[in-house]
Amino acid sequence: MSDGQGSRRGYDVVIVTGPAGAGRTTAIHALEDLGFEAIDNLPISLLPRLVSGPPLTRSVVVGIDPRNRDFAVDRLLASLAEIEAQAQSAPVLVYLDCDAGTLIRRYSETRRRHPLSPTESPLVGIDREVRLLAPLRLQADALVDTTLMTPHELRAEMARLFAPEDTGGELAVSLQSFSYKRGTPRGIDMVMDVRFLRNPHWDADLRPRDGRDGAVREFVKADSSYEPFYERLVDMLRFLLPAYQAEGKSYFSLGLGCTGGRHRSVTLVEELAKTLAQDGWRVSIRHRDLERVAGTATSGNGVTAS
Repeated sequence: MSDGQGSRRGYDVVIVTGPAGAGRTTAIHALEDLGFEAIDNLPISLLPRLVSGPPLTRSVVVGIDPRNRDFAVDRLLASLAEIEAQAQSAPVLVYLDCDAGTLIRRYSETRRRHPLSPTESPLVGIDREVRLLAPLRLQADALVDTTLMTPHELRAEMARLFAPEDTGGELAVSLQSFSYKRGTPRGIDMVMDVRFLRNPHWDADLRPRDGRDGAVREFVKADSSYEPFYERLVDMLRFLLPAYQAEGKSYFSLGLGCTGGRHRSVTLVEELAKTLAQDGWRVSIRHRDLERVAGTATSGNGVTAS
């Protein structure tokens, strides 16, 4: 079974499946943002029609799970074989895996009933579904374990697997601030510790603000260590990013951590994003622990149930 690395590009049809709660909706939305046409819970009998008509004008991602009205594992595998025969290109089967304990926690957080055990414990439905989907797990082209992934990390993984080649080899740069109290983020390529900088937390006026605030940024940047560090960090990235891009890497993530993930690391991410964007890089930012406080969609430790 492939992890998707060797032949992840150029496919017209991607099938996403896995137990409910493993993050199927998040994965589908990630591919939709990459330009895929997204179809969730398409009846399996209609799958071959995706390629039986006029040629597809863009790639398609289809979400499949046991809630489909005509779901059967053998029927799905037969449909995938039919698509391959018609299109002369094999669809990619992505299986989102997740341990039962995490799935139970996600269901308890959302207070949703499991589709395969609406009147029983979610554990009963999870067990049924995992056993039902086991043959698909074995047949999967890409097996993605979402147990410890945040929605942000799952989206990044889908981009790593399926981002189109027509970006001209462009490297996407992700910058993330975080608090060391909550541990380092998963899926980060490089981590920088900025706790050596002066901490605005100890200033009563600045404590309730964060690193996006002008006064906080000026406080952090006034530290005598800030400018030498920032210049060296930018110089290092200006050396590394072109080298990573030349090597074929499509995604690079840098985490900047401080004690609370609120002031110093946020300031560095904001400033660095501006500099790299001015250099011409495609940059995205995330403030992990500000999101936790704000209670945004990506504030939890796990992928939201889907």
